[in-house]
Amino acid sequence: MRKPRDFDAELKALDDRAKELRTKKVQQLGELVIATGADALTAEELAGALIVLAETKDAGKREAWAKRGVAWFQSKSRRSAPTPDRNGGGAQPQPGGTLPPSGGQCAD
Repeated sequence: MRKPRDFDAELKALDDRAKELRTKKVQQLGELVIATGADALTAEELAGALIVLAETKDAGKREAWAKRGVAWFQSKSRRSAPTPDRNGGGAQPQPGGTLPPSGGQCAD
């Protein structure tokens, strides 16, 4: 006879994993803000800039921002860990960091 599945335990495990991922994402975004120097901005300035980024539909601007972000991540990875086994084909996030969806800083 088969052992019945414990759906409550599975849901709790999924919920715990989702909380871990949210916490990690928040930490990584904070690290990115600090690493880019954006922590020197006020919360209002940073929020305003991020809102503009999120609302921008201009593909050309978004592509330019993404290229600038890729270049920033690549320059950071070269300075922090110049090892021969690094993959030079794409952006390298900081340890524990992620690439933002828009790819980088505002270049208005």
